Amino acid sequence: MSDGAKRLLNGFILLAVILWSVAPFVWQVITSFKPSTELATLPPLLPTHPTLENYMSVFSDRPFGRIILNSLVVASFTTIFSLLTGSLAGFALSVLRPRGGYIFLGFVLTVSMFPPISTVSPLYIIMRELGLRDTLFALVVTYTTFSLPLTIWILTNFFRSIPRELYLSARVDGCSNFQIFYRIFLPVAGPGLFATAILVFIFAWNEFLFALTFTSTVRARTVPVEIALFPGVHEMPWAEIAAASVIVTVPVVLLVFLFQKRIIEGLTAGAIKR
Repeated sequence: MSDGAKRLLNGFILLAVILWSVAPFVWQVITSFKPSTELATLPPLLPTHPTLENYMSVFSDRPFGRIILNSLVVASFTTIFSLLTGSLAGFALSVLRPRGGYIFLGFVLTVSMFPPISTVSPLYIIMRELGLRDTLFALVVTYTTFSLPLTIWILTNFFRSIPRELYLSARVDGCSNFQIFYRIFLPVAGPGLFATAILVFIFAWNEFLFALTFTSTVRARTVPVEIALFPGVHEMPWAEIAAASVIVTVPVVLLVFLFQKRIIEGLTAGAIKR
């Protein structure tokens, strides 16, 4: 096969992958602008009378602003707690190298292998007995627990890629381990921290099972659960569901596009041996 044919084939495969990935979101965007009378008519694919009524009804008929705020609070605090704990653990495992560190790391990673459905029942009982059911704190604690394995794994590899001479030089200068951690290693580990923060935030923003199980009112309900509750007994508001999906997806997509370079740096830095 000639070089031109290979490039053409690669371009076709790349285009097919892009269309496969983007098509569901594009369809949601198109549906969100359709009036209810056009939802069941194809063709035309595009709305003949675009409307913003679906977006307005999402906020006027439901407490969607409060729901978005709940998700933002939960995702933000989950990200903060995961980074605080995960960065300390990653620094200890990769730089201080305690005895049995790899065994501990393997034990931490096993947490991510348990399917959430197998842990939701005991966690629900624990939250109920502690009086934390239907609270944002219950979601933050749960999400932090399940995001820590990913956080520790990424940051351990990232800290390991930082030259150890930095640590040894700081020790010679009289710095404590904690001073080395927050004065030297944290600034250098900026790309890794940022990439991890984005991944943890997206996980907490999109999580559905625990949010559905632990919450029952608007006080602590998050976006995925609220959208799942849109359908009524005799109606299926597809256009409003599409509008709500677009509202909560666009900010995350823009965030990833704006900082994709730093995300890639953070994810690939640990793969380079220095």
